Amino acid sequence: MGVVADLCRKISTLNPNEIETLENVLTVLGLAADLAHAQATLYAPALSENFMVIVAQLKPNTSYIQFRTNLLGSAVESGEEPLVWRTLISGEPIAGQREFELGGDVVEMRVFPIRDSSGQVVAATSFETSSSEASADGHHVLMETAYMLLNMAASDLYSGSKLYRPLGTRDGIVIVDAQGDIIFSNSAADGIYKTLGVNRMIGRRVDDQQINMKVVQQAEGSGEPQESEIEAGNMILMQRAIPIVAKEQVSRVIFIIADVTEIRKKEKELLIKSAVIQEIHHRVKNNLQTIASLLRLQARRTSTPEVKAALRESVNRILSISVVHEFLSQQDREYIDVAEVTKNILDLVIQNMLEPDFNIETVLNGQTVILPSERASSLALVINELIQNSIEHGFVGRKEGLISVDITIAPDSYQIDIYDNGVGLPKDFNLQTTNSLGLQIVRTLVETDLGGKFRIYSDTGTHASVIIPRLAESAKGD
Repeated sequence: MGVVADLCRKISTLNPNEIETLENVLTVLGLAADLAHAQATLYAPALSENFMVIVAQLKPNTSYIQFRTNLLGSAVESGEEPLVWRTLISGEPIAGQREFELGGDVVEMRVFPIRDSSGQVVAATSFETSSSEASADGHHVLMETAYMLLNMAASDLYSGSKLYRPLGTRDGIVIVDAQGDIIFSNSAADGIYKTLGVNRMIGRRVDDQQINMKVVQQAEGSGEPQESEIEAGNMILMQRAIPIVAKEQVSRVIFIIADVTEIRKKEKELLIKSAVIQEIHHRVKNNLQTIASLLRLQARRTSTPEVKAALRESVNRILSISVVHEFLSQQDREYIDVAEVTKNILDLVIQNMLEPDFNIETVLNGQTVILPSERASSLALVINELIQNSIEHGFVGRKEGLISVDITIAPDSYQIDIYDNGVGLPKDFNLQTTNSLGLQIVRTLVETDLGGKFRIYSDTGTHASVIIPRLAESAKGD
């Protein structure tokens, strides 16, 4: 149930069918306000006698309005809004003027009844605009069209569509009557068509070849809103046609046109840039894997166990970074799912370090944490070092073991816990004085690069905990 329905159910006299009518009206109220260049307020009869309740209020995107703050849910006595009350009681549209503040600017006010499919008045809508807007050429056509739109939304003919969305500040607006003649065109539409060689819009027909309003003809034929994008001259134009249907006939069409040439140009540039970045990540991944292969060859040629172990650890560090670049090369955004990277690192480390006769069980419990590539690369190295440390030192003298990774989200941080059921840490272990290069790398990355906290301790094996702060940029995927 929406806000309007909830308000009406609690503090108005409307029944469920009448409330549904108002919900339909609300879906086009923003577009109606934009067409009329006016603040639109929707009133319903309140439970208290001689009172109305404001169930919706919208300001237009097409004009600056500073008449009243949002009074959603407020009860209004009939004497405070006599024009609205008269329309609600009589069912007749009324025009007038008013001042919101004593001695302030005079506001032009038009009030229209909202009727349901049976013809019963269920609400009233007021359109309030400045005198300069109201006296502009063709404004009466826009106001009439806005009211016709509301009437259609309140009828059984309304099916709803995302194409009833509000207007933008640069949208061209053209109104076409039932005979296919243009009866209104705003300056934005005139400007677009002037570049196409059409100097005057009003009075022309939509089937004029220079006008190129096929989308309007489609809307007239189907009775449904239509949208299309066309190329005209050097421009790319987005066209939207909204038919207003009354008594199963199209009585008017709202045609909206916008020049989206620059937008499409920038979108194309972004797509090209994204493709180039993906290709760069792909090449970085390949280069890292080549370096890892060279180090493996070097490891096979040496007979010193310490050198072999050092080269093997270096290979894993390089491959953990390549995992991040592999993900980046396969998508068009610079953000990484930490759980996916962790799974790949687990597979890589086990493949490169595990003895053939050792049986390892891995468990990954991961909430979805999305990080930008820079932070993801540092975290990938941290996870690699900790998993590598568990495999290398945690299961000495054993033939099987468990490594588990938990990724959890707190209100202001992410926590990654890596633990095993191995032999645990030495009794004299001290993180501050350890000579382990891997743990020194982890501590530096967590505290310096990621601005987090790291601790490691024995708990039926070894438990490493990494906590890093949530930044605004990394909260996008949560």
